[in-house]
Order: sequence, then structure tokens, then C-alpha cells
Amino acid sequence: MESNFKVNMNEYLPLRDVVFNTLRQAILRGELKPGERLMEIQLANKLGVSRTPIREAIRKLELEGLVLMIPRKGAEVAEITEKNMRDVLEVRKALEELAVQLACDKITKEEIEEMKKAAEDFKKILKSKDITEIAEADVRFHDIIY
Repeated sequence: MESNFKVNMNEYLPLRDVVFNTLRQAILRGELKPGERLMEIQLANKLGVSRTPIREAIRKLELEGLVLMIPRKGAEVAEITEKNMRDVLEVRKALEELAVQLACDKITKEEIEEMKKAAEDFKKILKSKDITEIAEADVRFHDIIY
């Protein structure tokens, strides 16, 4: 497990959610490869947290289909198939529609400006063809909505 991902502390989220988001992004970016075992102690040491938030994050990742629990072996990163991706995107679409509806009632002028800037940045980054950069720009845009 020689990946370079790091925990991205967010003062507004519980530690278990920060660890979950960190591991989820590492899987989606390919920093944690399909079939790679997720060793709680190594991940805890790497992220500077206890094993409890790692264990909770692994359970949530299993529910999302990103991690498989294998009896007498432990957790490993799941293969992401086209069907899995379609299923995830279908659920994400429904959740994002709800998030947009809720955001429309609460959004401030500053946040609208922030969204415009994030959308412009996203358009520029799309030209680069760097998948990681594109994914990160997409997440930044959607985080404003959330």
C-alpha cells in the first residue's frame, strides 16, 4: 500500500466521514487499486487516526459497493464494473436533484458567484484531459451545492 493519498481534514465533518471521503476518493482515483487489501492498522497509521473510523469507513464503502468483505481475508477494493458505475450514477443523479432543490431555497449570492467560478474552472480543466483534475473540479462544484 504505497499510495500517496492523505486525509483532508474538514472541521465541519466528523472524523469517520473525513476518513470515508478520503478512502472513497483514493479508490475512485485509482490510488487504491481493485483487489488491494485494506489493512486497518496500515490505513490508520497512514492517515494518523485510530482504527475505529477506518473500520466505520470500510463498512460504508462496502455499502456503496466500493469494498468487498471477504471471509477470513478482510476488506479489499472492489472491481468497478460498468453496471456498478451506472447504478451509482443513477442514485447520485437522484440525490443531486434533491440537493439542487434544497440549495435553491438556501443559496447566497456569494455561493452563486462561487459556483460560477467553479463551473468556469471545470470547463478549463476539461480541456486538459487529466481525469484526476477533472474529477476534483467536479467535486469542488458539487460541494458548493451540498
